[in-house]
Amino acid sequence: MQNQKVQGIAAGNVAEWMAEHIDGLTAPLSFELIAGGHSNLTYSVVDQQGRTFVLRRPPLGHVLESAHDMGREHKIITALAGSEVPVASTIGLCADISVNDAPFYVMDYVSGPVLHDAEVAAAVPAAERSLLGDHVIDVLAALHRIDPDTVGLGDLGRKEAYLQRQLKRWSKQWEATETHKVPAMDESTRLLAERMPEQIGASIVHGDYRLGNMIVGDGQVKAVLDWELCTLGDALADVGYLLNSWVAPGEGDEDVAPTAAGGFCSRDDLSLRYANKTGRDLSAINYYRAFSHWRLAAIGQGVYKRYLVGAMGENRDVDLDAQKQGVTLRAEAALEFLLM
Repeated sequence: MQNQKVQGIAAGNVAEWMAEHIDGLTAPLSFELIAGGHSNLTYSVVDQQGRTFVLRRPPLGHVLESAHDMGREHKIITALAGSEVPVASTIGLCADISVNDAPFYVMDYVSGPVLHDAEVAAAVPAAERSLLGDHVIDVLAALHRIDPDTVGLGDLGRKEAYLQRQLKRWSKQWEATETHKVPAMDESTRLLAERMPEQIGASIVHGDYRLGNMIVGDGQVKAVLDWELCTLGDALADVGYLLNSWVAPGEGDEDVAPTAAGGFCSRDDLSLRYANKTGRDLSAINYYRAFSHWRLAAIGQGVYKRYLVGAMGENRDVDLDAQKQGVTLRAEAALEFLLM
């Protein structure tokens, strides 16, 4: 029996590499692309004893400068091991592109659901949903309290001028992937630059902190996933992003968000708990919520273009018109918060 063919995986080479890094691994290995995520590709890997691992690699084809850095993501997760921020244990990083045509890393599998949408979240017992919101914000507060230098992440990026750097980065991405004009994007870009608040301190910023990037269980976050956008900077960017994703039941057109299932704490509860845990002032949080929508519009446009050129692999089911419309809706949401 041979390792089966899966797009993005040179099965024989990867199996050989894993066997060198994992004691007792029994071939052949089974690879499967895990559903969810529009950027780095994530695979489950199962050996003949039923041991399960997770492999991460960049998307197929050309990617933008500095994006999808496997070494960086591996470094972050490894550095956070043993902290109050739960992460999967890393096994190893392969930077030799002759093995799999791109760098990749392997980590332990953490069991539990990922709450991608309201349907999955509704299957979680109500009592666990109530507890989970508290732990989600506690983990974020813990991440922001970590001194990057003490865990070896002080060189992850510049600590100062986070918002300026982000505006520059995602404006550049927008220009590199623009396929159509979005007036609300142009106006919100201008206002974000004009109204930028002062950054207080510097923290590890996850960059994509939401329930859809967490493995959960028993009312707890068991592992925070998808660290590819992590950097150093303004902690309130993570808070604004989380608040935007924390949708109440029946709120607008966002009823697919996990928290739309109900039973979770409110945005106000999240904000108050975070402020109490960190001592941070959230009076300018609407700016950060606007920034979050704006950045997601830029990211969404990059995803939209990657699907157009086929960089996300074959047979990936996506509604291109909905993806394109989502970019406009995000830009308009950003502008609305800036005009409040």
